[in-house]
Amino acid sequence: MWGIVGNCVSLQQIFYRKAYSAMRFTGSIDAKTDEKGRVFVPSAFRKILQKEEEQALVLRRDIFENCLVLYPKSVWDAQVDAVRARTNHFDRHQRQGLRLFTADAEDIILDSGGRMLIPRRYLEHAGIKSDVRFIGVDDTIEIWSRQAAEGLLSNPEEVASILEDMMKDDDT
Repeated sequence: MWGIVGNCVSLQQIFYRKAYSAMRFTGSIDAKTDEKGRVFVPSAFRKILQKEEEQALVLRRDIFENCLVLYPKSVWDAQVDAVRARTNHFDRHQRQGLRLFTADAEDIILDSGGRMLIPRRYLEHAGIKSDVRFIGVDDTIEIWSRQAAEGLLSNPEEVASILEDMMKDDDT
């Protein structure tokens, strides 16, 4: 009986696929922050959040890029659960990884007008002065300085090359 378990998909993977398959953010939308660091979350993204009954959000710095990532709370919780499940709590290095991942996150609630406040430390990390670009990336939303985002998305050959590598059959 236990030999079969190793080939099964975990309940967490099944739950994640069912719970989030409908929540997909796509597109690239420009906005501006005000002097306090508030910005309107694009209405297209707010509609998806409302449809999925997501009111709470979590903001953190991206792990790899100088941008911010806005997670619907349920997506954030699934990410933390996945990291926690792989963390050996008696391994100092792994505990530090979990600590750093969760400590750099901030709960976000949109105001009645659909604005969020981006804390100053996050604005500085992403190099955001005023102009921002929201980029839908699957079940999260990235927030970039507009200038950095333009450089990121300006090379169609790079996109083609990356996707070509990602989609190659492992047998070739």
